[in-house]
Amino acid sequence: MLIPIDVLLLFISASLALAVAPGPDNLFVLSQSALFGTRSGLLVTLGLCTGLLLHIAAATLGVAAILQTSPFAYNLLKALGAAYLVFLAVQAFKVGAAGLKVGPQSGSAARVLYFRGIIMNATNPKVALFFLAFLPQFTDGTRGSVALQMLLLGSSFMLSTLLVFGAVACFAGFLGDRLKRSGALQKALNRVAGFIFLGLAVRLLMAER
Repeated sequence: MLIPIDVLLLFISASLALAVAPGPDNLFVLSQSALFGTRSGLLVTLGLCTGLLLHIAAATLGVAAILQTSPFAYNLLKALGAAYLVFLAVQAFKVGAAGLKVGPQSGSAARVLYFRGIIMNATNPKVALFFLAFLPQFTDGTRGSVALQMLLLGSSFMLSTLLVFGAVACFAGFLGDRLKRSGALQKALNRVAGFIFLGLAVRLLMAER
């Protein structure tokens, strides 16, 4: 078989541990769920996982290697990601409590949150390099197509992430629904989200390859 059961179980265990560990993506899901509700957090989670599909494809095709060898490409993608996070921070600081009373009800609002997750993940070059370094460790050319093995492993990682981030969204959404009964707390949540976005932008800009 392409991937032995013991190797797959080890990979899934590592994937779950990595998804649970505090990082930009689960902090992003946490803040959006607390602000706008569980449904919004799940939409962001789906967007993030779609972004993972792009990174999985890039690692499988070798595109991620370009980021590893080209400082310009790496820094450009990093700058775009940081700029987007700063934009989200500014939006969070500008909106008042009234803007936080409900989650997205329209299809357009849902699409915004979904694409927000995609952009957040796709513009993080560290994710691309992570897949380039992480997935090959669990592949073996003697078992068949390495590219197919990486696709299977990447899909397993994405499902593990979906499970963990979905749980984070439900938990944060549950707490956020209760906190948002107070207008003052709504504003405080928005300020906290703004600072989280700024912190993630700084972290992304300062990250070394």
